[in-house]
Amino acid sequence: MLTLKDNQPTLRASVETYFTEAQASGMRDTPHAYTETVDGDHGRVEIRRYWTTPDPALLAYLDPAGAWAGLASVGMVIRERRVGAHTSHAVHYYLSSLDGDAIAFAQAVRGHWGIENRLHWVLDIAFREDDSRVRAGHGAANLAVLRHIALNLLRQDRTTRAGIKARRLKAGWDDAYLRSLLAP
Repeated sequence: MLTLKDNQPTLRASVETYFTEAQASGMRDTPHAYTETVDGDHGRVEIRRYWTTPDPALLAYLDPAGAWAGLASVGMVIRERRVGAHTSHAVHYYLSSLDGDAIAFAQAVRGHWGIENRLHWVLDIAFREDDSRVRAGHGAANLAVLRHIALNLLRQDRTTRAGIKARRLKAGWDDAYLRSLLAP
């Protein structure tokens, strides 16, 4: 599963155009699968609509040289979030090695976002990543790499029964503990 973002503008635009035209025709002549999920709690409702297509003509057009190994389908997710009277929409496009089954695609997309959300939450809580004001040169990217390395080392530690934030603080206070993390 690969999210198409603005770092692949031509590819993203092609997939967006394909789905826009297919939806305009009611998806009549488009091989596709569709599923929808609805989640809600704490006063919000999230509706996610998933479309996939294993259309061979589209896949050949998007990847004429076969550079995307295992490319088997393309997907689109429309997320609608309602909080009170406020509604927001977001559309995301994906390349996938899945066969085009919309339910499997939906599970893969949700699984990816769950991992992303847990990772970013830990980085913000334990490392205060969102408070970082480093902006010059490659400083922000370099610090992000160091935070990920530190997080991975802290997660591997089985000797301390504490959360990541507490382990990070302990490593800052206890040189022996820090050494045990760096050279297990």
